[in-house]
Amino acid sequence: MDTSTLDELRLAYKQTTDEWVTAIRAEEALATADHSEVAWEHWDTATLAEQDAGSKAKVARDAYKDGLREANLGF
Repeated sequence: MDTSTLDELRLAYKQTTDEWVTAIRAEEALATADHSEVAWEHWDTATLAEQDAGSKAKVARDAYKDGLREANLGF
């Protein structure tokens, strides 16, 4: 595996991790003193977005790790 491919995989991992952090902060911001059902529903929706972003970051991380494994260990 060439360096440019590893760079792309690393960048994809970094971008998806940044998106995950943003989703976590958005979810956290919705945990407010507003105890209404509407606020709770918004918080739940943000939780789903955070979980989706986390899954994408983990997939990107695994792809990058697989690339590193191939480049450094040959498999």
